[in-house]
Amino acid sequence: MESTTNTDKTNVQFYQADNFPKGLTRKVVESISHIKNEPSWLAEFRLKAFEVYEQKPMPTWGFIPQFHINIDDYVHYVGSNQKKKKSWDEVDPEILRSFEKLGIPEHERKYLAGIETMNDSETIYANVKKELTDLGIIFCDIDTAIREYPELVREYLGTVVTIGDNKFSALNSCVFSGGSFAYIPKGIKTPMPLQAYFKVTAASSGQYERTLLIADEGAHLEYSEGCTSVQDKGTNFHTAVVELVAKKNSKIFYTTIQNWKKNMYNWTVKRGICEEAAHITWTDCNIGANTIKYPGIILQGDHSTGDVLSLAFAGSGQVQDTGARIIHVGKNTRSNILAKGVALDGGINSYRGLVKFEPSSKGSYSHIKCDGLMMDNRSQSHAYPYNDVSGEEGTLNYEATVSKIDDDQLFYLQSRGMSEDDAKLLIINGFCEGVTKHLDVEYSVEMTKLIRMILEDGKVIAET
Repeated sequence: MESTTNTDKTNVQFYQADNFPKGLTRKVVESISHIKNEPSWLAEFRLKAFEVYEQKPMPTWGFIPQFHINIDDYVHYVGSNQKKKKSWDEVDPEILRSFEKLGIPEHERKYLAGIETMNDSETIYANVKKELTDLGIIFCDIDTAIREYPELVREYLGTVVTIGDNKFSALNSCVFSGGSFAYIPKGIKTPMPLQAYFKVTAASSGQYERTLLIADEGAHLEYSEGCTSVQDKGTNFHTAVVELVAKKNSKIFYTTIQNWKKNMYNWTVKRGICEEAAHITWTDCNIGANTIKYPGIILQGDHSTGDVLSLAFAGSGQVQDTGARIIHVGKNTRSNILAKGVALDGGINSYRGLVKFEPSSKGSYSHIKCDGLMMDNRSQSHAYPYNDVSGEEGTLNYEATVSKIDDDQLFYLQSRGMSEDDAKLLIINGFCEGVTKHLDVEYSVEMTKLIRMILEDGKVIAET
């Protein structure tokens, strides 16, 4: 790695892991790579990304301009030089208490799965069950993968979401730290969902995990992640990049529940590519934060399929700008988009989607359904669909609804003995059911509790 010319007062070539300044410079990028003792090819990857980041202007589409974000206001690496723990008994008690509030130990016991936990910029706990190892499944944090499986990482990193895709993909590529890596061998199915948790605790900091999941030919990969933040001071910035590679006849099911504080800016790039007869499902639940996120699928191979199922809640002071991007390339490809958005207490909820049929995608089909539910007269619900049917034989079906809770439904349920608040909860849970029914049991229970908390916070129902 090239050394930097030192111009700061500390006369030190690299920053210490727990003492990074605000702002993004070449020295910040090199310091991250130095701390992680990365190979030269990855250091070059980061520096190339930093050059692209500096060249690209801030995006001006959607709701981005109104946030007035200055990325140099954030610390882009918050490290603690902690070694990864193999047992919960080894984790710092303060960190452990915060994770226990999220129910992570319970999830571990119930799933008996591989689990990875990330606090700020570093993975602090990783444990892979012997059952996964015996099947040849690789599941670890991305930093471990770079050290132990460099050929796999180098082959696929940045191939689905390129460095130059947008300013945020370049930002993540130059400062990413932590995140998940999984490789499922040919014909193997994950015996339980692989799980990861990401948590932000430091004020005015950015979190940039990088996730790379690969399902080899005929493999079946199921992955779930949860995200949260606990910082009330200032704002936090989160830009993850997730890349999914689904080989021929393979399947990937990716579930996210992001439960951020409202002072989080969550602008994430997620995309997968499907080879012949492969399938990808994104199930995406967004709570808290101001969010700009559109999980994408490239249906490259013939007969490949993809689903994007999203649910977003926008409360006071929030914009949830979510949706999907699907590109049909192969013949006889199929896609399905279901977007559910709830706006309350003056929040703004938007569906923004792109579905494109390339001329090569003969016999392909896409169905898009986006529904907005507004809980008061101050909230907003929008839809910005962009559909490009270049192929002569592609078929696209798009439908959208915006509504409020029906007074007749409320009256009917109350006439059957339910309270008004319980009736509202039942109706809203029914509205969300098209997405939440795809969650695992534990996540479904958690989501039901979160919906109640959101409605209480937005004064839709009384606090219990």
